Amino acid sequence: MNQPDDNLLIQKILEGNTGAYSVIVDKYKDLVYSVVLKIVKSREEAEETAQDTFLKAYHALPAFKREAKFSTWLFRIAYNTAISKTRRKLVTTLAIDDKLIENYSTDEIRENIGQLDEEEQIKVLQKAIQLLGNEDQLLINLFYRNRQSVEEIASITGLSEANVKVKLHRIRKKLYVEMESRIKTGIPQLRN
Repeated sequence: MNQPDDNLLIQKILEGNTGAYSVIVDKYKDLVYSVVLKIVKSREEAEETAQDTFLKAYHALPAFKREAKFSTWLFRIAYNTAISKTRRKLVTTLAIDDKLIENYSTDEIRENIGQLDEEEQIKVLQKAIQLLGNEDQLLINLFYRNRQSVEEIASITGLSEANVKVKLHRIRKKLYVEMESRIKTGIPQLRN
């Protein structure tokens, strides 16, 4: 289903066919859930937040201007709903020291990571992603897993496109540093 189909469904909903909204929910429920799960971390909270997202989107549907893709608009609502939920509940995360990041050469790290087979690289990367803060995890997942453009991510998060690019660059560097650290310590973390 593409954007024109979304617009047809939205028009039907606005004309009173509320049952058409279930098609939208079915289409986007997995993506919305994955976006909010990266922020709230708990499956139960993610389910509740996803439901809240669809409820908010339904009530805000008359205000949807169709200037952006519907999915981008919906992800923005999901992002804001999840962020609001986490603000109410303080979540601590392990931060990777930014000063440490500046001391590493990306080429050196890539060379060391390249010595691992693909499966080991994936395991090390997954462990490194778990250490990122909520916003960093969300940005990486929107860009790489959900294949959102920088422009779409900026629209979803409220960040400028330049800021999204800078953050993605820094996040990739954090990931490289963490992966390098795990490689240098003999990768005992792979078994976790």
